[in-house]
Amino acid sequence: MRRFRPWAAVAAAAFLGCFAAVAGAAKPDPVETAKKIDASLAKEVLKDGVKVAPPADDATFLRRAWLDIVGDIPAPENVIAFSLDKAPDKRQRVVRELLVDPHYGVNWARYWRDVIFYRRIEDRALIAANALEADLSEKLNSDERWDRIASEFITATGDVRENGSTAVIMAQEGRTEETTAEVARIFLGVQIQCAQCHDHPYDRWKREQFHELAAFFPRIGVRAMQTVTKRSFVVYTNDREGGVPKKDDGNRPTPEHYMPDLKNPSAPGTKMQPQFFLTGAKLDYGTLDVDRRETLAKWLTQNKWFGVAMVNRMWAELVGEGFYEPVDDVGPDREARAPETLRILAEGFHNSGYDVKWLVETICATDAYQRQSRPRDRGDDHVPFAANVPQPLRADQLYNAVISALDIPDAPQERLGRPNKAERNIGPRTQFNVTFGFDPSEPRESIAGSIPQALAMMNSPQVAGALKAKRGILSSMLEEIKGNDDLFAELYLRTLSRQPTADELARATAYVDEIGSRETALEDLAWALMNSAEFRYRK
Repeated sequence: MRRFRPWAAVAAAAFLGCFAAVAGAAKPDPVETAKKIDASLAKEVLKDGVKVAPPADDATFLRRAWLDIVGDIPAPENVIAFSLDKAPDKRQRVVRELLVDPHYGVNWARYWRDVIFYRRIEDRALIAANALEADLSEKLNSDERWDRIASEFITATGDVRENGSTAVIMAQEGRTEETTAEVARIFLGVQIQCAQCHDHPYDRWKREQFHELAAFFPRIGVRAMQTVTKRSFVVYTNDREGGVPKKDDGNRPTPEHYMPDLKNPSAPGTKMQPQFFLTGAKLDYGTLDVDRRETLAKWLTQNKWFGVAMVNRMWAELVGEGFYEPVDDVGPDREARAPETLRILAEGFHNSGYDVKWLVETICATDAYQRQSRPRDRGDDHVPFAANVPQPLRADQLYNAVISALDIPDAPQERLGRPNKAERNIGPRTQFNVTFGFDPSEPRESIAGSIPQALAMMNSPQVAGALKAKRGILSSMLEEIKGNDDLFAELYLRTLSRQPTADELARATAYVDEIGSRETALEDLAWALMNSAEFRYRK
């Protein structure tokens, strides 16, 4: 990944961001909002007697911010420059600089790609992944409002290779019930799919409410499209009246949605009127698809749970644990940890104009984000938000960290979905995603390592080949750095984004003396650091 941006570009982007803020309504100040959040946490959960973790050191904070915001690790010169900077606001400044880097949009577009496609019906849905990544990267970098982005996902039509907003519908093949469940889960954090066949066992949602929500989506479908040069799929609509219910829950558009008769599955079922379950607002039977989905997008993004769902998800990703867990299971029947703090942040996000960059900057400015990390613990005596919590790197973050640490060129983006024979070659980034990927909506304690992951880091041609002392970055280091202390310090900076401790340096020096080979010692130490938990986690 490209590490540096011209300062003129940074300044221009910052100026345009400031101009946009002035041109519209004034946004809440991120630093002031962060102070309110920390004060509220102190009252709600971090009371007298709670052992709160101290602030993380500069090297830990910098690596954390880089991985969280741009999905990569800082270069050694970034770490050194940051450690030498004595300005009291340097942490806020580096966060702002990272937010105007193009890799911010790429990193978070890949996060949402995983959120959407890890629960896909089948692999051919991945044909839409590249378009999603490209389109969403651009929107996030241009600071498009989150409510607008969500609305585009809900109302999308067109070629899934060209319109990334079709991703949610394509991932569920345009099936009415599945699309309904994912829209509610992703954008409202509500698991209403549990009410598809019966009243929800733990929430207030009735079976009829699920199917009334599904009545916003019966007129969409997904069909194959083939030309001389391209094979793809299209999300399309059909408002033609007549026809029958989707007997097999297929992806063929029908005029209205029918709730199945569980006692007589062969019966047509009950025709459902479009109704938004959180407010009871209704549309008439016969409403055109464009009006159904545009109206639902409006009602959904104006509901308070829309902002709460996004705030909870982003807070959990950055701080390590959410106000609600799992992150996509919120709502009126769930109890939030620190509800007043959540309200402050959700209200600020709303008043910012659903500005995702504002949300990231605000969370990163809190003491809760900047604390040292402690192991994930869900015991009875666990106090939330007393420390940051280590996060396993997502597959793309880990891949970026590997190629940055070892100075390996990034391979060109591969096409996903592989509908054509010519597209069946899987590149190294996709291989990393297959091996190391996980659903970001799952609780992090459920994410476990595997033997294929260990083998990939130890023996894959890309990693193992770059850890040879006679070629690549290790060869350059051996040639350019004559002192062993400086050599090992450079290696620690490249891999773990910090200086080695005195004990680590002493052990590395002793190892050189023991085996009598500077080259072999560097190879072994590099291999050990790359395979360490510290490298594969964001502390």
